[in-house]
Amino acid sequence: MVDDLTIGAHVEQSRCIDEALARGFATAQIFLGNPQSYKGPALDYPGGPAQLKADAAASGIGIYVHAPYLINVATTNNKIRIPSRQLLAKHARAAAEVGALGLIVHGGHVGADEDASIGFDNWRKAIAGLESEVPILIENTAGGENAMARHFDAVARLWDAVASASDSVEVGFCLDTCHLHASGADLVGAAERLRAITGRIDLVHLNDSRDAAGSGADRHESLGRGLCDPEGLVDVVLTADAPVMLETPGDADAHRADALWLLSRLG
Repeated sequence: MVDDLTIGAHVEQSRCIDEALARGFATAQIFLGNPQSYKGPALDYPGGPAQLKADAAASGIGIYVHAPYLINVATTNNKIRIPSRQLLAKHARAAAEVGALGLIVHGGHVGADEDASIGFDNWRKAIAGLESEVPILIENTAGGENAMARHFDAVARLWDAVASASDSVEVGFCLDTCHLHASGADLVGAAERLRAITGRIDLVHLNDSRDAAGSGADRHESLGRGLCDPEGLVDVVLTADAPVMLETPGDADAHRADALWLLSRLG
């Protein structure tokens, strides 16, 4: 697995191919627009979606798209859930236009005093009503006691829900190490436990954390400079057997240093 490990980083979309090549990486992750806005996808790449798709293919760079953070298809609030479903559909179409390998979206949550089963069923409805040519990769989240994808038991309920939806959309899993750490989970063995639940791990967001385990805080740090268990970070990569995407802070030099930190420990 180590010999063919794929490493990438989240980069600015308008220069995503050049940024990936500058790092010596084979993949890149981008936003299609403002991640804190309900406005539709907006690609600031010379030549538009078709050119990005062509440039990525010519350069051998795989593209992943991260959906806006505001999307919450689980919520009982119609003013959030309905726009979230619409925005997810728009980003799925836009991701397909650039030839993305997957669209990452957070699991969302319901209110602290609400019945979590409603949120899981809202996910079922969202998947059943969605059309997407790219896999939808649901990402585990850092905080929220009534979150759909924070703790292992919640992920299991979420997976049961989406599995019962229409099979016309491929649903996969994105494992974020900072989020797992923030949830209080032990990183060692976590990938194995999650694969047992979901049947797959499609992508690893490999991030250290600036905060203590169980804090619920989602503040990423460079590998080896935060509070995540280093052995746990390595164990996730070895066990997940999936592409690794860095969402760590810094420029190309910082991301190359993160990659070297990881590779030196993989042996």
